[in-house]
Amino acid sequence: MTIDRSVKIAPSILAADFANFGAEIDAVEAQGADWIHVDVMDGHFVPNISFGPTTCAAIRPHIKTVMDVHLMIAPVDPYIEEFANAGADFITAHVEAGPHIHRTLQAIRGAGAKAGVALNPGTPASAVAHLLNVADLVCVMTVNPGFGGQSFIPLESKVAELRAMIGDRPIHLEIDGGVTPATAPGLVQAGADVLVAGSAVFKGGSVSDPAPYGDNIRAIRASYS
Repeated sequence: MTIDRSVKIAPSILAADFANFGAEIDAVEAQGADWIHVDVMDGHFVPNISFGPTTCAAIRPHIKTVMDVHLMIAPVDPYIEEFANAGADFITAHVEAGPHIHRTLQAIRGAGAKAGVALNPGTPASAVAHLLNVADLVCVMTVNPGFGGQSFIPLESKVAELRAMIGDRPIHLEIDGGVTPATAPGLVQAGADVLVAGSAVFKGGSVSDPAPYGDNIRAIRASYS
């Protein structure tokens, strides 16, 4: 099995207009987004609350690309079925969120979604060494999770280490946090193939004026091309 290693831009709707999610997704996809990244926060695992599976189900009909659901919640396992039923293509859980991450990834696949595992900035790449046989995506957090718009933490060496660990396995290597035209080139060079960007994509635009979304996406692409 092989996967498309071309770099994907995955706007995070955490930076979108919460009162207009459907239209925001339609607009940003029309402007060139490859995936839609959905940040789920519980106010427990991370110091913020966003939304849950009901919102994911509501926005699913608007997503024509890939619905990439990032669970910053603990525990994870009781909610896997709900997020899978809401239409998630990828469900990503944090290696730090519970004691049985291998079982969590198995459960995500068992629910019919692709399984992602996320690493906080302080967690070493080695934490996923024994999970690569049950993972479809590894997400490297380059900010501490919980809030959008944070400053980038330079972890290119960790990304390169994971890229080497993944080898030719059909696993995406995703970056989440502080992705901009300034930080994207080093991340892509280190081996990332999915770039999550929130404010860097949505800044300056709106549903009524979506052209800046396209300009922002093209600026990120141009930075590493």
